[in-house]
Amino acid sequence: MLEWNTQRSSRGAERTPLAVGLLLTLFTIFALAQHDHHSDVMKHGEEAMGFSQSTTTHHFLLNTNGGAVQVTANDAADSATVQHIQAHLQQQAAKFKAGDFSAPELTHSGKPPGTDAMIARASKITYRYEAMKSGGRLLIATADPDALRAIHEFLRFQIKDHQTGDPLTVK
Repeated sequence: MLEWNTQRSSRGAERTPLAVGLLLTLFTIFALAQHDHHSDVMKHGEEAMGFSQSTTTHHFLLNTNGGAVQVTANDAADSATVQHIQAHLQQQAAKFKAGDFSAPELTHSGKPPGTDAMIARASKITYRYEAMKSGGRLLIATADPDALRAIHEFLRFQIKDHQTGDPLTVK
């Protein structure tokens, strides 16, 4: 049984259950909004990328000269998914180089942070696709400090929005 501290004035004791109820309601609303947003990211990601988000694993990795977008099939024997991943990442390398970030915009229902600066600094950034047995990775590199900040901003946003749990700091 829950007991409330009634040592305070009766007015304070009456507010305590109301405040707790309000906080629980706000927490629930926030949690539901986060769940709905992540569900939207998964749904839109599937539309933008052409493969299931639930049968693949995404990683967004930061390094000293940029980072990587890595996508693998959860089942390495799923050759159709592996081929879709590889084709998608190859296309994204070319599109990003051309300043086209439409797939991330569709996935996240808006322009991800860092993309404007990545477009403005396009001549200072390289995008290179690398095949992996169960998928692939898109390597993003630069020696330009402003472009590097933008790349890291873009990748950190991806980590948070895709809820990958990848480190937000450079290794």
